[in-house]
Amino acid sequence: MPAQLRDEPARGRFELDTEAGVAFARYRLAPGVLEVFHTEVPVRLRGRSVGAALVRAVLEEARRRGLKVDPQCSFVRAFIARNPQYADLVAGAAPREPASPRARKHTP
Repeated sequence: MPAQLRDEPARGRFELDTEAGVAFARYRLAPGVLEVFHTEVPVRLRGRSVGAALVRAVLEEARRRGLKVDPQCSFVRAFIARNPQYADLVAGAAPREPASPRARKHTP
């Protein structure tokens, strides 16, 4: 786990200490799946990529633990959409395969 990310399982959240307080991601752990349902960043730091750093660290921790992620939080969903390297972590997502010229062949 990155040094600044702290898992607080009793509180059901990952925490990231910042200069303006604690940013956190609330979660539930289901069998093999980390359900991330809320993220929060101190008001003073919003728009300064703290939320992105938090979500990136949470996703990397899920990968390290071999968990899939159920991104119930809209911020987490949007982050994954902008960072497709994490799409394989989404629970129920089909594995990505490299595009091939044959895959684009049109069949009437």
